[in-house]
Amino acid sequence: MPATSQLSADLKFGTIGIRRVAHAALAAAADDERLREHAAKFVQELRWRDFFAHVLWHFPHVEHGAFRREFDAMRWQGTDDEFAAWCEGRTGFPVVDAGMRELAATGLMHNRVRMIVASFLTKDLLTDWRRGERWFMTHLVDGDLASNNGGWQWAAGTGTDAAPYFRIFNPLLQGVRFDPVGRYVRRWCPELTLVTDDFIHRPGEAPPSLLAEAGVTLGKDYPHPIVDHAERRGAALEMYAAVKAGQAPGTVRSPRLPRSRPGTAREP
Repeated sequence: MPATSQLSADLKFGTIGIRRVAHAALAAAADDERLREHAAKFVQELRWRDFFAHVLWHFPHVEHGAFRREFDAMRWQGTDDEFAAWCEGRTGFPVVDAGMRELAATGLMHNRVRMIVASFLTKDLLTDWRRGERWFMTHLVDGDLASNNGGWQWAAGTGTDAAPYFRIFNPLLQGVRFDPVGRYVRRWCPELTLVTDDFIHRPGEAPPSLLAEAGVTLGKDYPHPIVDHAERRGAALEMYAAVKAGQAPGTVRSPRLPRSRPGTAREP
């Protein structure tokens, strides 16, 4: 998943201006028709950076709480042990673990993976998005308060996105779709290098004989999945639905904003 500009830290620290980047991308596309769609998407991603800065300015409460204030009443159920497993890249879900290990090693993570790991923490591990937000800010070289906050609230379903809170990423399907032959996973989870493509994103379901051939012992070389995705998905839906139904205090209406899909702590 290498297709990023690698300019996110430069934009964060101001070593290059966002207008200069946008104009350069559009100018390149004007000279090469093949780049037009990609340049337009790239500039759209840059816009999210400014958008989240405006959100933080006009709604400063998001720094410490949910943009949609009713979700401040959420009763998060995640455990410290599960949070530690997520931080250390040992959840037993390869694409999640690869992303968290990449973050620890480089201070960066592809935006798609940022969304996957954020959804996993909030919707599978049922952990307060603010814990993930703080972890990212202490590790990202491009960490920006507004972008990081906006992206995490998008993933948690508490932010500006108009999509329903019950959008929950399936880490297996996300891995298969965006890393179909497991190159990304094998890079950051080298213990899975010899696992076949069919099971690289689900080693917990691989036949014991195949794992033996790959030199992998689950629970020793690589962890068993720490949660059941289907089960936790159901628990997450109940948790969010309880808040929406007013079973927790503090319910208020939040302003409606346009539907779209930002990522988590933008890396354009």
